[in-house]
Amino acid sequence: MSTDVTSTVTPSAGLSQVTDRLREFLDTDPYSEASGSGERLHNADPFTGTEQPRFTANTAEDVDRAYASARIAGRTWASRSPEHRAKVLLRLHSALRRHEDLLLDIVQHETGKARIHAYDEILDTYNVCRHYGVTTPARLRPQRRRGAVPGLTRTEVTRTPLGVVGFITPWNYPLTLGATDLLAALAAGNAVVHKPDSQTTLTAIIMRRLAIACGLPAEVWQLVPGPSTQLGPALIAGADGLSFTGSTAAGRSIAAEAGRRLLPTALELGGKNPMLVLSDADLHAAVDGAIRGCFSSAGQLCLSFERIYVHEDLYPEFCAHFAEAARKLELSADFAYGPGMGSLAGPKQFARVSEHVEQARASGARVIAGGRPVPELGPYFYLPTVLTDVSEAAELYAEETFGPVAAVYPVSSDAEAIERANSSEYGLNASVYSRSHGVETARQIEAGMVNVNEAYVAAWGSIDAPAGGVKASGLGHRHGVEGLYQFMHTHTIAEQSLVPIAPFGPLDQTRFARTLTTAFDVMRALRMK
Repeated sequence: MSTDVTSTVTPSAGLSQVTDRLREFLDTDPYSEASGSGERLHNADPFTGTEQPRFTANTAEDVDRAYASARIAGRTWASRSPEHRAKVLLRLHSALRRHEDLLLDIVQHETGKARIHAYDEILDTYNVCRHYGVTTPARLRPQRRRGAVPGLTRTEVTRTPLGVVGFITPWNYPLTLGATDLLAALAAGNAVVHKPDSQTTLTAIIMRRLAIACGLPAEVWQLVPGPSTQLGPALIAGADGLSFTGSTAAGRSIAAEAGRRLLPTALELGGKNPMLVLSDADLHAAVDGAIRGCFSSAGQLCLSFERIYVHEDLYPEFCAHFAEAARKLELSADFAYGPGMGSLAGPKQFARVSEHVEQARASGARVIAGGRPVPELGPYFYLPTVLTDVSEAAELYAEETFGPVAAVYPVSSDAEAIERANSSEYGLNASVYSRSHGVETARQIEAGMVNVNEAYVAAWGSIDAPAGGVKASGLGHRHGVEGLYQFMHTHTIAEQSLVPIAPFGPLDQTRFARTLTTAFDVMRALRMK
């Protein structure tokens, strides 16, 4: 199968093609409210490789001051009604609509992704704003629960915010994971001290500005970008709770420190996500899902598929069609809808993708699509790559590449597909394509999210359901009621009436024990909760 690419390369001048609205924004000293007292930082522009000045890094002392300010402002924010806080999110939804194009520009400018994949982040933000804006008031009302003694014990559950939550967010999805992720914590009544990735700080800045314009007190959302090695200890030391999205290695270190302080902690970590194409799959749908699942945001997506297990009856045809579809993806640096993939985010990710592919090739893997950079587009562009015959000697066999690289493996049965999908230390996202028994198979996959006949949007976009990983892919959840309550303390309040739950009056200890045993037998017979 040829690896030649036809009609996929659309030359672009990168930054020289930026929109007028983005150029105007970049000319307004956009980093002013995120700068600290440290050194000036620079990052390479993803589309051109040109070093761009960013902001002056925050220091540990800046983080301490941010926590002090957030803690004071957070008390007032927590005292606001859930309805008041929810209205801020609903107004933010409307503000996002008015500024959608500028947000798309900024996400593309900072990450190098295609515009359609930047829109995925906008769509997710709409979803989160609406969901928590609509559901939070009801979910934060005191909830009645069955008491210890029906009729005599009145029990309710109330929740209060943790206080100030420290957020460390990544570069790959700066709106979804670098700004939207905070909204549940804010809706719960917390203040946040937020360290966005240094490369993608502008996205956090513009979202914070919009939130403030919609009624969020400025001090409730503190931005402290800077090097993690310098700011990490201070971020953990000042927090009442933590949220981290990033590598498993970094997550283990954070969890160990949080454990010493008994901090509530949410971690979304690495993945080596599998896709299963069963013998009765719709081949066209499976190929389409694989393209989206493997190459969205140039594969720099925590939910991306890097392992595809295809039933041997479909394997040759699937490989042929998948490789052909990958070769047809249009790559470009344009700030407009149309291209199917953009650039890798920078030199570090470009080097990892290149090394993984070359090492796999040297280990005997066959490249049936892509497998090379595209320097005529920009320094970090890399073709969508499909590999077969990947052996365990290849680093990408078990390690996360985090780029536009997928390995396809034949399997002889559903059981083998399930076994191989589960043979990983990770368990974040998975997908199953089958006309008849996809859900049955999905229930056997060791992953926090499993999509049936879809790549990743079905599970992730089901905003009322929790999203998170198992095994080495993380702890805790975002989305749903779980994503709200993880940033809150839970309190059970039980009021007893008429008689105590203890021996009293005519009920000596013997009669008390007999009476309670009989009562619980009756409750069991009536199937009372």
